[in-house]
Amino acid sequence: MRLLVTRPEPDNERTAEALRAKGHDVLLAPLLHIEPIADADLGAPPWAAIVLTSANGARAMSRHPRRAELMNLPVLTVGRSSAEAARAVGCADVLSADGDARDLARLAAARFAGSLAPLLYLAGEDRSGELAVPGCAVRTAVVYRAAKAERFPDEARDALLRGTIDGVLHFSQRSVEGFIECSRDLDERALAPTHYCLSKRSAEPLQRAGAKRIVVAEHPDEASLLALVLP
Repeated sequence: MRLLVTRPEPDNERTAEALRAKGHDVLLAPLLHIEPIADADLGAPPWAAIVLTSANGARAMSRHPRRAELMNLPVLTVGRSSAEAARAVGCADVLSADGDARDLARLAAARFAGSLAPLLYLAGEDRSGELAVPGCAVRTAVVYRAAKAERFPDEARDALLRGTIDGVLHFSQRSVEGFIECSRDLDERALAPTHYCLSKRSAEPLQRAGAKRIVVAEHPDEASLLALVLP
């Protein structure tokens, strides 16, 4: 199949490699550009641990002026990708919930309930909601933002116009919204391919726009999304 991957850099390259290894033709159209917030207010220590719902939080942490205060803390992540990103930037004590935000909250509660120090949630500016952990105080620090692309890359736009894209992989509701905004002048041609979505929530804008072929991953992680298109 010829697939369009809308995931932001640098994670889109890893996704493309996995798809190409299985014989798919892949075009990249990152519809979000991740920008770390250099002066993000972390508040005052101590913190019991860091919690991450995205690999972008780990990358933003590695660029923060107070990086040295954070690197030796335990890190709890929502899934494998964010855990790998945390390890890649130098965190040693990393544990993944291998699930969604609810699984992460349960993991954090099991390990840190009753802690006098809060958990430090390194979050994005646009997110589906706040992270609540039973028995724990959570300090949310917004450390990155996602800026929407204004248009498709030329090659991706031309392929959508010609109808040569078989499927589109979507990793977040915000990137789906960006896809639809960039598709305003493409009418039904942008909605015609099969749309593979990370979650039901991310699929909602496509449903409202009238897309007919939407497939949702069994679990909200990259492996489950790729399983929809890999043999």
